[in-house]
Amino acid sequence: MDTISNTITHHKGRKIERIRKLRGMTQSDLGEKLGGISKQAISKIEQAEEIDDERLGEIAVALGVTFEGLKNFNEEKVLYNTVNFYERSGVNSTNISANIETVINNPLKELMELYEKQLSTIQKKLDDISSVKE
Repeated sequence: MDTISNTITHHKGRKIERIRKLRGMTQSDLGEKLGGISKQAISKIEQAEEIDDERLGEIAVALGVTFEGLKNFNEEKVLYNTVNFYERSGVNSTNISANIETVINNPLKELMELYEKQLSTIQKKLDDISSVKE
């Protein structure tokens, strides 16, 4: 098991692929940022176990990470840091629910009020028109 995890941690192509996916980029996106290379070329890079430091630096810039961050990327560290960040930041389901309530429901309430005002204005106009006809 240790050999498998050791291979994954040292496989630079897999690190590039994982970071690319975490950043929400496609192979085509990364290829464009690397000067217009094809997604097939990116696929070959992601399959390579070793990549020279100069190329790795170019890829790091294209991915928006540091050279050291790409070279030493370890998914376990990312998960550990993410969990610890959220535990220490005071974010919990109650806070998230309150924020969602604010973001979602307030605009809906305002929209409902706007429609009700428009409806009452239209109703008044219809009443005025019917009273003129009589």
